[in-house]
Amino acid sequence: MNKKYTIKDIAEIAGVSKGTVDRVLHKRGKVSKTALEKVNTVLDRIDYRPNLIARNLKNTKIFNICVLLPNPKIDIYWEGCIDGINDAIEEFISFNIAVTIYFFNPTNTNSFIENNEEILKTSPDAVLIAPLFYKEAVEIVKNYNALGIISVTFNNYLKSNAIKSFVGQDLFQSGKVAGRLLEILVKKGLIAILHIDEDYENAIYVQEKEKGFRAYFNQVNNTNYTIKTCSLQHPNFKRSFYEFIEAHPNLAGIFVTTSKAFQVAEITSKLDKKIALVGYDLLKSNLNYLKSFDIDFLIHQNPKRQAYLGVVHLIEYFIFDKEIPTKKLLPIDIINSENANNYI
Repeated sequence: MNKKYTIKDIAEIAGVSKGTVDRVLHKRGKVSKTALEKVNTVLDRIDYRPNLIARNLKNTKIFNICVLLPNPKIDIYWEGCIDGINDAIEEFISFNIAVTIYFFNPTNTNSFIENNEEILKTSPDAVLIAPLFYKEAVEIVKNYNALGIISVTFNNYLKSNAIKSFVGQDLFQSGKVAGRLLEILVKKGLIAILHIDEDYENAIYVQEKEKGFRAYFNQVNNTNYTIKTCSLQHPNFKRSFYEFIEAHPNLAGIFVTTSKAFQVAEITSKLDKKIALVGYDLLKSNLNYLKSFDIDFLIHQNPKRQAYLGVVHLIEYFIFDKEIPTKKLLPIDIINSENANNYI
């Protein structure tokens, strides 16, 4: 059996004090360059691995992680995130980790800013954030970084050097997948890219999906297709959408860039002609229309898994010194009526 080396053993082999070895192992206090080299040489030779679990259990510090996500009572898509976060908490319940969830109104920028201010008051060690509002999120993450608070984003990619990690999908590629699906379904005519209740200029995640979608059709080089973007808002969504349909009799397909395809299917299912429909996420309302073939395909973004991994990466960083991956991309799963039950 391999010998289990103690700090005393390492100190004797290196010819230094136990205190010096302790300072090297825990990266605290001053150590001379010569002593550091001696200790590291011994550590490399014996392949020393500290018992991180035991060390953490003895550690009295509680690591505080705050999670900021849209209120699922306003947008049900985010409900799965809570399940993922709770799974992570349960998995690491024996460790000194505290996870607190904050909810903001996904239609209100001020709510996003105010909740971040509340988080700052708690002086957390790390924040997991769904950055719906791009401009505001960039500034907020800069503030966290300046204060030594680790920032991890999920679901929506935020381009910033202040972010430690991103968990989610390649949204550009996701848009290309949606394009391929609609090319299969539609042979010619108008295909609409539909953004519902989005501040398009400040919502990079839907911009990336649209860019990917258009990029796919640009490479197809087929003049039988016309691509048009339409942004609609509640409470006038139904009226505006009916007007759009009437103004475009050649409408053959729709790509909904968020989880609200069911709101479109509610209308298109009552029309005399079939309009192909591709959207996102396994909401119950979406699944009902998927099973009735009024929605043709759904792209599964797996918000539960995204939130779970975001929290777990932070926990493992604090208790196991495990490096946080810069980017964790989840698969782009294509769901239809035949395989939907496997994902529920």
